Amino acid sequence: QVQLVESGGGSVQAGGSLRLSCAASGIIFSLNAMNWYRQAPGKQRELVATISPTGYTHYANSVKGRFTISRDGAKNTVHLQMNSLKPEDTADYYCNTYISAIDYWGQGTQVTVSS
Repeated sequence: QVQLVESGGGSVQAGGSLRLSCAASGIIFSLNAMNWYRQAPGKQRELVATISPTGYTHYANSVKGRFTISRDGAKNTVHLQMNSLKPEDTADYYCNTYISAIDYWGQGTQVTVSS
């Protein structure tokens, strides 16, 4: 079974930092691209960051320079380091991977950034 388990969400003041983690099981982690999405109130889910098996990264323009995605092959875990957080970063954040035309998602973790 494929399972993505997230942790690290919470509440923080503007300018603060959070580090999200996603532990993956049931997949060949080293062969999968891993992604972070978020969904803010009243908005569609959007891709925040992605990392390929070889370390290629891509970020949404809104988070470039502030967020960093990384992966730890030994622990089958992907991280999202979020610095200089803004109120507009407030959203539910989801870990995601794609295998054979099927999307797999974590349970979602809430990030709230206050002014």
